[in-house]
Amino acid sequence: MKSIIAYIQKDEWSPYIAGVLLGLIGILVAAAATAFRDPAIALGASGAFESIFGGLTRLVASDWVPKHVYFRAVRLPGVTWEVVMLLGVFIGGALGAISSGTWKLRWMPEKLWAEAFGQSRVTRWGLVFIGAILLEYGAGVAGGCTSGLAIWGGLQLAPAAFIFMGGMFATGILTALVV
Repeated sequence: MKSIIAYIQKDEWSPYIAGVLLGLIGILVAAAATAFRDPAIALGASGAFESIFGGLTRLVASDWVPKHVYFRAVRLPGVTWEVVMLLGVFIGGALGAISSGTWKLRWMPEKLWAEAFGQSRVTRWGLVFIGAILLEYGAGVAGGCTSGLAIWGGLQLAPAAFIFMGGMFATGILTALVV
């Protein structure tokens, strides 16, 4: 038991062990979706932001959200499975960083960021915000985020998932070579 706890507290895990654990989580999520007869239970994070946006929009424009076909048929507004999962990912990541001793709260990033973009916090937050918008838009165009389309779609053997994964790895390799 001590060796398991010691391994969990490491700041880096073997990608093979992490992959096996992710596969087991995928099987558990598929079993939960089957047991509860709820197709909305899935592994995916980008839909959480849309559900949160829909829920907040419903507070401001309560008559608009129920009429909008997207929030009626595709993405339910409010606290959904994905919102709870996203909160769990944040809490789990924070607990993992705390247990490994790598937790840092910092206003400015590491040296490489500062060399490339400067010391401005406004620039950092602006670029992060624009990047997040682009990422969410790309997830919508692709039919899901990395976890929703690649992992969950791959578990279901969806052809789109494998096309997405091929593109993701190809562009990741090209980006790594450029950077």
